[in-house]
Amino acid sequence: MKAIINANVFDGQQLYKNHAVVFKADRIISVIPMGALDKTIAVEVDLQGDTLIPSFIDLQVNGGGGVMFNDAPSVETLKAMVQGHRLFGTGAMMPTLITDDYHVMEQAIKAVDEAIEQGIEGIVGIHLEGPFLNVEKKGAHDANKICLLDEKGFDLVCSLKNGKTIVTLAPEQTTPQMLQKLCAKGIIVCAGHTAADYEQAMEGFKAGVSGVTHLFNAMTQFNSREPGMVGAALAHDDSWFGIIADGYHMHPDSLKVAVRSKKQGGAILVTDSMATVGSDKDYFYLNGEKIYAKDGKCVNAAGSLAGSDLDMISAVNNTAKFASIDWFEAVRMASLYPANALGLNDLGQIAPDAKANFVAVDTDKNILSTWVDGKRT
Repeated sequence: MKAIINANVFDGQQLYKNHAVVFKADRIISVIPMGALDKTIAVEVDLQGDTLIPSFIDLQVNGGGGVMFNDAPSVETLKAMVQGHRLFGTGAMMPTLITDDYHVMEQAIKAVDEAIEQGIEGIVGIHLEGPFLNVEKKGAHDANKICLLDEKGFDLVCSLKNGKTIVTLAPEQTTPQMLQKLCAKGIIVCAGHTAADYEQAMEGFKAGVSGVTHLFNAMTQFNSREPGMVGAALAHDDSWFGIIADGYHMHPDSLKVAVRSKKQGGAILVTDSMATVGSDKDYFYLNGEKIYAKDGKCVNAAGSLAGSDLDMISAVNNTAKFASIDWFEAVRMASLYPANALGLNDLGQIAPDAKANFVAVDTDKNILSTWVDGKRT
């Protein structure tokens, strides 16, 4: 057993001052006051009053560490992405494949299966963002690869053997019966890149859609007489939505309104990050087009957004500022709430039997260290 000592520990619910976290291998044993710590337990690190929080969980990661998942859907790519994002406190991620051909999807699913089988820390499943989208709201996705969800596509989406699967689709482009079939297979279905009106969106939620991908972006907007997908996402109490808190994908006050409008636990931070995060590269290619990371955002030559250059600790800090909320609530939006969305009860909290996944931050909310499965970076 090892202990992190003299820490202010935020366990996902509340803050405990002058505590120790005892863990063994990849599991937490206890969170206790310093006075109750057995002196024979080896000290991993003395935080000297700094803060320990649950590590972050990112449900939408297109790339990082200088690589894009679509470009080379392999275990080596996943390793680079994990390492790139761990610098910023991410301890678990859903590598995200942007709309592509079925054979590339097969490679990506196989790579995630192999990574989990090999015990690569931090990979908890796959996010398939497309290709079952609406061309009208394609964003940076390749319109030539967008298609309808057929039985072959259904079998492919359901083929991951290890970990969780999220699929982002346009609910109006399929049937409630197909949505129900996906959910019955344990797939987490999200609405995104969608032209669904309010009624179609609500029909999707009724059929099992549980999340909305990057709220406000690539979907029908909120209007007085037609609430659209955005209005449905804000009004529906039992679903969640992802938000990209970089100040570009949504105005800071739009983020504030969204967070305040949603039932607690329903607003989840994602990065939608590209290859530049955790890398010294300032560009990458998407569908053959050169994308630049400039001033904290990823844009093509025309200036249109194409993913983000956002890391998770920045998303947390931005959200606390933009939404005028307690910093620890922003931490929950990046840890506990995504863990709940995935149904992973051993992540997103610092508690006995949970994974030894945590992040140490200083008084200025800078990352000091990250632990994943008990291993420190």
